[in-house]
Amino acid sequence: MSHHAPNGNANGEIFRDYIDDRNAKAQDTLYTTSNGVPYPHPYETQRVGENGPLLLQDFHLIDLLSHFDRERIPERVVHAKGSGAHGYYKTTDSLEDLCLADIFKAGKECPITIRFSTVGGESGSHDCARDPRGFSVKFRTDEGNWDMVANNTPVFFLRDPAKFPHFIHTQKRNPATHLTHADDSTVFWDYLSQNPESIHQVMVLMGDRGIPDGYRFMHGYSGHTLKLVNKEGEWVYVQFHMKSKQGTKFITQEDSASKSPDYSQKDLFYAIENKDFPGWDLSVQTMTPKQAEELWEKQKINVFDLTHIWPQGQFPLRKVGEFFLNENVQNYFAEIEQVAFNPSHLVPGIEPSADPVLQSRLFSYPDTHRHRIGVNYQQLPVNATRTPYRIANFQRDGSMAFYNQGSRPNYLSSIEPISFRSRSVDLNKAHGHFIGEAVTFLSEIRPEDFNAPRALWEKVFDDGAKERFVGNVSGHMANCTDKEIIKRQIAIFREVSEDLASRLEKATGVKGYPGISELRFNGTHNGFAKSEKLRNANSMTEKVAIPDSNGAPVVGTHKGIA
Repeated sequence: MSHHAPNGNANGEIFRDYIDDRNAKAQDTLYTTSNGVPYPHPYETQRVGENGPLLLQDFHLIDLLSHFDRERIPERVVHAKGSGAHGYYKTTDSLEDLCLADIFKAGKECPITIRFSTVGGESGSHDCARDPRGFSVKFRTDEGNWDMVANNTPVFFLRDPAKFPHFIHTQKRNPATHLTHADDSTVFWDYLSQNPESIHQVMVLMGDRGIPDGYRFMHGYSGHTLKLVNKEGEWVYVQFHMKSKQGTKFITQEDSASKSPDYSQKDLFYAIENKDFPGWDLSVQTMTPKQAEELWEKQKINVFDLTHIWPQGQFPLRKVGEFFLNENVQNYFAEIEQVAFNPSHLVPGIEPSADPVLQSRLFSYPDTHRHRIGVNYQQLPVNATRTPYRIANFQRDGSMAFYNQGSRPNYLSSIEPISFRSRSVDLNKAHGHFIGEAVTFLSEIRPEDFNAPRALWEKVFDDGAKERFVGNVSGHMANCTDKEIIKRQIAIFREVSEDLASRLEKATGVKGYPGISELRFNGTHNGFAKSEKLRNANSMTEKVAIPDSNGAPVVGTHKGIA
């Protein structure tokens, strides 16, 4: 016999509604303990007499304190300090010729949530730190959530995935002194001077784009290469760009000290509050598999390399859509601290490439979320999908299983069968034929790694930008206690430009090495080395076979496709 509540609902249907709770005014609520029992005053405590010890039976106090003790979930290891808001995306220019994703049909719209962030600092650190910025967008499409987990720079410091934890450690506090690189930049420059493929990102970081003027005045880039697959099963490589409709602005190193620690948060919140809604254009660069092979053969640009860019003159941007932020969050913790972005949240028609750092992130991001906010993190309202169909799977239980799928079978049942949709992407065709032996791979520094940074110095930076760059680098290096590290780093800058290296020598008072051909690096093989003894990365005494491709897609990689 089923019991019903006074409102006619079955008892199993009575639950707190998230939307109702989120939008309720304080005046409409009643003070209770966590188990819903009304309580007369939040400041009361039970004690023995007027001056005796407290009582363990005082559930209200124990409830209050024990929840307070647990109010912080672990902050993100990377991108801990961030801001965000809600909005909408709309496809303005169909991409159906290249991609079968429903969201890329002309006129399609979906709600989005964006989180911007710094990278290295803790959750209480300064918004105006010299640091890359995270730029993550959750597109809640009709086919499930697609997360674009991007940065405001088109490249990154590394292309070998195993370097990532090590690199981030060098951006954090020193384990002995507990100081950041604002006070002691030794480990910061030690890493960079041993891993010269970071040079393009260093040029961006130490240049004007290193401190964007809040989050509204910066672009976003996927950085990684992905794939688009169309209805015919044909595919192309793609890079996504999100171009600010507000343009870009930067803050100088000197001006950054005068800004509020929460400058970017304040700027974003009040712009939206004042109905000055920021927007971005979503555009793509695309490349056929054949073009990707030719790009390596002719120009030594590797589409699987996070430190390389695709020249926009050869691969122009094509606008697909635009998005705007028009709604501030009601509760920062629920909607921004708990929002979880994952580069493996892809919809049919968007696929990963063989970019090794992307491949490692496909695992690392959801693994982080399961640790930080729990195995059922996608049940949190801010992470939940908004599909027109009712979703189901055979994942059950675990911490905080809120939607646990009722009495439905938790296996593939023939008694109560679940529905399936036909496959829309032939994965056998959409992915390459990877046939080979298992190899251990570490990339090599090559002349091509300096082409884009050199163009940045010689063709993009004007005289003022060059002066600021030298001032930013030399000022930061002033806190580096080891002159050998500075000599090595200047040698890397010398491969970019003799002009740049000599300016830094003058600014730092340190004479750098004449180049990197006489150096050995602990983080990368040295393709410039004059001696075979210097070519292998430190500690590798055996002769290492370094492939000519350096991990790029060579001719024949896309057998039967290119």
